[in-house]
Amino acid sequence: MPARLRRPLLVALAALATMAAALWNLRAAGEGVTTSTVSLDGTPATLFRPADGSRGPVVVIAHGFAGSQQLMQSFALAFARNGYTAVTFDFAGHGRNPRPLGGSISHEDGATRRLVDEVSRVAAYAAPLGDGRLAVLGHSMASDIVIRFAQSRPDVSATVAVSMFSPVVTATSPRNLLVVVGAWEGMLKTEALRVTGLVSAPAPAQEGVTYGDIAAGTARRAAFSPHVEHVAVLFSQASLRAAIDWLDAAFGVQRPGPPRLASRGPWILALLAGAVALAWPLSRLLPIVTERTAGAALRWREAWIVAIPMIATPLVLTVAPTRFLPVLVGDYLAAHFAAYGVITGLCLLLLKRRRGLPAAGPVAMRAFAAAVGLAVLYSAVALFWPIDSYVTSFVADKDRAVLGLALLAGTLPYFLADEWLTRGEGAGRGLYALSKAAFVVSLGIAVAFDFGRLFFLLIIVPVIIPFMLVYGLFSAWIYRRTRFPLVAGAANAAAFAWAIGVTFPLLAG
Repeated sequence: MPARLRRPLLVALAALATMAAALWNLRAAGEGVTTSTVSLDGTPATLFRPADGSRGPVVVIAHGFAGSQQLMQSFALAFARNGYTAVTFDFAGHGRNPRPLGGSISHEDGATRRLVDEVSRVAAYAAPLGDGRLAVLGHSMASDIVIRFAQSRPDVSATVAVSMFSPVVTATSPRNLLVVVGAWEGMLKTEALRVTGLVSAPAPAQEGVTYGDIAAGTARRAAFSPHVEHVAVLFSQASLRAAIDWLDAAFGVQRPGPPRLASRGPWILALLAGAVALAWPLSRLLPIVTERTAGAALRWREAWIVAIPMIATPLVLTVAPTRFLPVLVGDYLAAHFAAYGVITGLCLLLLKRRRGLPAAGPVAMRAFAAAVGLAVLYSAVALFWPIDSYVTSFVADKDRAVLGLALLAGTLPYFLADEWLTRGEGAGRGLYALSKAAFVVSLGIAVAFDFGRLFFLLIIVPVIIPFMLVYGLFSAWIYRRTRFPLVAGAANAAAFAWAIGVTFPLLAG
């Protein structure tokens, strides 16, 4: 076998083996657990129960902003493997819930009230399925929601708030509060210690110390999970163990040994890493669009151009209309993509950077369309399916599919212009990374201009950055084969539009 074929084949085999091992271990994480799905007046929910049929306390689990019930599977499986009955669900406007989220997100009597009511509806269904005892767990946005719910229900024996921010916690309410925070969530660690300090005062609260009386319902504890941030905290073994230990203490469960935990996070990463690695050998099967490499071919001395859209875009959008879609901050993000791309394209036109643009002949057009279609198909099968199965909801109903098409009008100008900007014969190495960093900085400037509306963008930055890293690799491999930047530009635009359309909360009106 020629050497040029041996390496791609070995990479493909290694990637497939990694993905197979990951899928095997992810399925094994559900051993000892039975699951069933139900619709509660339109709210999709999933029950996780011990396979032996035992009826322990019920734990209602709520996801955070732009999340879904899949994101909380690790907690649900861990609870069910250790004798609890767990229920996850999709909030209105999230995941597969067909209802848009109604009410203002900035007022307690608006969306907050409706989300608390949704937790109440799920708890009313789930509570009779256990032994009569009840606990709640919420992440990020939902930490405040489950705390408010627990304060209204004296039968909630314990509350676990992951990555918590809530202004309503007191020294005695809710009952038995555990705050779990990732070690890389600086401000939220401070908040966790502040809340715990309501009981420990006048002495400053310490992480890992229980204050108050768990039998009286006044216990407080802050637990920091090492080496994780706002999303990875949901998959951390330390997070799962802290939550189970807290519930065991609150319910008086005497466990003969440590809780049974399954390590899902590393295997999810392995599955996605295998899918990314497999894209490299498969990219060599794409059709060549043009014989001559195309792109702006910018040198590093011309890299100043990336500063123009970085600064101009948030300034322009302070006066331009950015509220045109029923999706929370997704319409602004689409407008930011579009304006950034248009400004970048104008800069390229002024610099007359159209090198290698092929004639739009039928052969080139067919090759271009085929390459884009194959790249999009690979993303859907190899990345979006695993994400939907093991991370968060990534499918679209009719409304979200239409929304994705509308968002594509925003992402397409950005990715086409950015791909052209950073590719070409002799282009400066590292310009691609520089341009993506400039875009993230531009979003930060936009948030500073309108923090009240756009602060949710800060929450999703840890997701946007890995997405850009992965699709940056795809872009490089696609360009190396097709020699035409707009193939990866169109494919990446479709992927980002889909991701925004299926994850950002839908709003009523």
